[in-house]
Amino acid sequence: MTDQTGWPDSPHPLLYDKVIRRALREDLGRAGDLTTDAIVPPAAKAVAELAARASGRIAGAEVALSVFRRLDPDVRAEIRLPDGADAEAGAQIAILRGSARALLSGERTALNLLGRLSGIATATRTIVTAVAPYPARVVCTRKTTPGLRLLEKYAVRAGGGFNHRFGLDDAVLIKDNHRIVAGGVTEAILRARRHVGHMVKIEVEVDTLEQLEEALALEIDAVLLDNMSVEILSRAVQMARGKAVTEASGGINSATAASVAATGVDLLSVGWLTHSAPALDVALDFHPTR
Repeated sequence: MTDQTGWPDSPHPLLYDKVIRRALREDLGRAGDLTTDAIVPPAAKAVAELAARASGRIAGAEVALSVFRRLDPDVRAEIRLPDGADAEAGAQIAILRGSARALLSGERTALNLLGRLSGIATATRTIVTAVAPYPARVVCTRKTTPGLRLLEKYAVRAGGGFNHRFGLDDAVLIKDNHRIVAGGVTEAILRARRHVGHMVKIEVEVDTLEQLEEALALEIDAVLLDNMSVEILSRAVQMARGKAVTEASGGINSATAASVAATGVDLLSVGWLTHSAPALDVALDFHPTR
């Protein structure tokens, strides 16, 4: 989702407040920030800026600011580069004003989240740019950091991508192991159809054109075309055209994405966006106090 400005809608803070509280408890431990508490008076104020050390796509600015506000609700911030914006190296993302203790104690937690989410958004932007000449959408997977799925999938949207399932309860996705246990494509689909309601979509993963033909005969909603060569993928897309949504997965990166999208496939499923994208280098720089 995006608002009228084109920026992605940030998740409501209630949805990730537990993530922030858990991360802060992990860092503050039992005794709090020993260094800051020893050096900085409780009433001290400071001005600092969130800055990008490398160029990339920003995601998680509001999340990072929520870290500081969790430590002190009076911390004020002015976002200069919102989520979904591209930053050059050295760019100012936000200016923060408030409790020096809150800014110092929340620094690492905020930067960890901002860097992680911006890295995912930057990687997503790279793939989205590669397939821009084609109508295919780039989607993420459930290969996310435990506890961070909501935020990592949001970062994919900030990078211009789209979300696949958020969880196992979103839709039916019959994978190869499901087929093996069920005894084949047809039996797996029939069992799924008997189990779920009419509003639930059914997608099935296939490895061969024969499996695809079997799945299409049962009028499923979508097919996951797994680890197919570009030549086989092109044939699969033609077979499924007008019958099911097509999704390609396996080995898709910035070098291969365009050739995959050129087959006419509807979706490119890219798991490494959320499990292996490098974090964007970001920093919190304090302004000198007088």
